Amino acid sequence: MRCSGEQCYRPGSDAIYTVTFRFYGPGCTYQPTTKTIMTGEEKELSEQESLRLIASMIHKAKGGFHETGTSAILWGSAVAIPGFISFAELKWNFYIGFDIWLLTLAAIIPQIFISIREGRRRKAVSHDESVMNAVWTTYGFSIMLLVIYINVMPSVSDQLLRADGVEWLEHNLTTGKTEHLKPYVVGQTSLFLLLYSMPTLVTGIARKFKPMLYGALLCYVLFFVSFFTSFTYDMLLMAVAGIFNWLIPGFILRKKYLKTKGTNV
Repeated sequence: MRCSGEQCYRPGSDAIYTVTFRFYGPGCTYQPTTKTIMTGEEKELSEQESLRLIASMIHKAKGGFHETGTSAILWGSAVAIPGFISFAELKWNFYIGFDIWLLTLAAIIPQIFISIREGRRRKAVSHDESVMNAVWTTYGFSIMLLVIYINVMPSVSDQLLRADGVEWLEHNLTTGKTEHLKPYVVGQTSLFLLLYSMPTLVTGIARKFKPMLYGALLCYVLFFVSFFTSFTYDMLLMAVAGIFNWLIPGFILRKKYLKTKGTNV
């Protein structure tokens, strides 16, 4: 066996073996240095394994929270169900006993929980998936902040107006009665519809997934329609947005994911 630098090899053989150097002496600390060079046959096998590893990582990077349709189904349910129930309450004058739109806020909790769980479970996360996680997480927080704003702003505005000696009044043209009117956000449904389209449009473009792209475009159409509808029918628009913007695309994504998963098992 002959050695050259860190490499040792046998004449007539492609194999190169590992050599470990140790340094001793005054002022010199112990620094083991190891270098391993594979044989020609092993090197070729390593390349094949690397390709398989890369393919495996790409496959594992798929099937994320948004790739599986889970996120879309979650938000579609959290918007469509409250939308239909609110429309029915306003149309037929009944009340279920609590604000059904709290389901939308509740959707943020599983959104965060599932995203964290997916991040821990999966060792390989693609750059696109990381971007999708950021988009949907940002959307969730934006929805939460908008809901807080809509609920907090009226009371705060009322107090500020009273401090300035100003009061909003509501005059009923039919009865002639005038009452105090608490400030409120006009056209809040339009704001929600505009926000609903954002994560779906980004996901549809990034994934080249037409159902989400069409759903986002429908949200923009509903946004303009909401300019001319009453609050009662605004709730119906919200339900329609939840179905076509998320729920249907989510089920399509889920079906494709399960089919692909079954093929790759």
